[in-house]
Amino acid sequence: MQNYIFQLDSNKQPLDMIHPAKARRLQSQGKAATFRMYPYTIIRNISVKSPNTKSYILKIDPGATWTGFAIQCGEEIIFRMELKHRGGLIKKSLEQRADFRKGRRSRNLRYRKKRFNRKKPEGWLAPSLRHRLQTVETWVKKFLKLCPITCIEIEQVRFDLQKLENPEISGVQYQQGELQGYEIREYLLEKWGRQCVYCEKQDTPLQIEHIKPKSKGGSNRIGNLTLSCPECNQNKGNQDVEDFLSGKPDLLKRVLAEAPKPLDSGSAVNSTRYAIVEMAKNLCDHVKCWTGGRTKYNRVNQELPKSHSIDAACVGESGSKIKLLVSQPLIVESKGHGTKQARRANQQGFPALNKDNQPIKPKTKYTHCEAGDMIKFRLEKNRKTVRAGIYKGRVKTPTPKGFEVKIDGCRVSQKMEYLIRFMHRNDGYAYSF
Repeated sequence: MQNYIFQLDSNKQPLDMIHPAKARRLQSQGKAATFRMYPYTIIRNISVKSPNTKSYILKIDPGATWTGFAIQCGEEIIFRMELKHRGGLIKKSLEQRADFRKGRRSRNLRYRKKRFNRKKPEGWLAPSLRHRLQTVETWVKKFLKLCPITCIEIEQVRFDLQKLENPEISGVQYQQGELQGYEIREYLLEKWGRQCVYCEKQDTPLQIEHIKPKSKGGSNRIGNLTLSCPECNQNKGNQDVEDFLSGKPDLLKRVLAEAPKPLDSGSAVNSTRYAIVEMAKNLCDHVKCWTGGRTKYNRVNQELPKSHSIDAACVGESGSKIKLLVSQPLIVESKGHGTKQARRANQQGFPALNKDNQPIKPKTKYTHCEAGDMIKFRLEKNRKTVRAGIYKGRVKTPTPKGFEVKIDGCRVSQKMEYLIRFMHRNDGYAYSF
């Protein structure tokens, strides 16, 4: 089933979320209208002074690339969403800019002088990580405006790196319980790509294996652990990894190099975990924090499939017994609002030139539509690869008198007179199911 629908009164005050069938019935009767397309929200034509709403929990599972959201009412999960960040693209763009500046300095051309003794302010985050924090904050604010959220539950620590590195640490109650095994196994699965390290076999039961055998002085530190299939684990026995992989020098070199390294995504999540919690506390009075070990423990015990939104639904004590009413989560991908760069640059960092050997002019801004707008339009005649009909799509490029949309991998230009309606104006995100 689809997500439940957000509902507002005529004063834009959030009311209880309702079933999609009830929302369609209200709209067909003229009692409500579409307020927002993504996430779908209706607005009633009545005003409610003191609405008696249910209690809703917003659950968040932050990740390095994807962040899962879920809204829980009682034991029922009535809304799921998965948000894809673009931190990798931001990092790549900043590295490209740094290479341009470095090249101009080395050629003794016009450049911005290198700056030294730049002290970072307290709480500073890299732009790629700050983007993840800001996008999560944006969506938390949206949900608080659209739904009467009473509590926010966050998976604050996915991997507790300090406890994983020092398993003999004392005074930690949960380390002697069942959750500790889930913490270690989930960390190793992410680090080693969910496959056997020695034979690269996938879709098979994996066992935790000591790179340096305990019988020869190996420890339980996370840097000495890896994953292997039962056959490789039995064949290795208590051999040193150098002897077991003597015939595979490249694989041996990779294992020894990767073993002591921390997980990149785990470090990224840990670097922003406190910032996300502080952000949530500034927006909501009731915030609870949990670990990724409990999340996986809840999901495995209920035999639920793995996805980012289901992981969010399984966060905390409230996720130990849930009922999924939603099978189709909303997929949101961060696209940004374009670039502020006035001139396009070539590979050497100089202004890109057109066929006439002149600098390419900046794109003209149009007011009738914007790249990223979701529209519904009519195609009167058949094109080479696209048949005539009514289509929905995302504006790829605005044109002087219309727009350009990509349909089945082909660009199609159309005039504004064939536009039926705007479904959703560009807000920096792409939506799908």
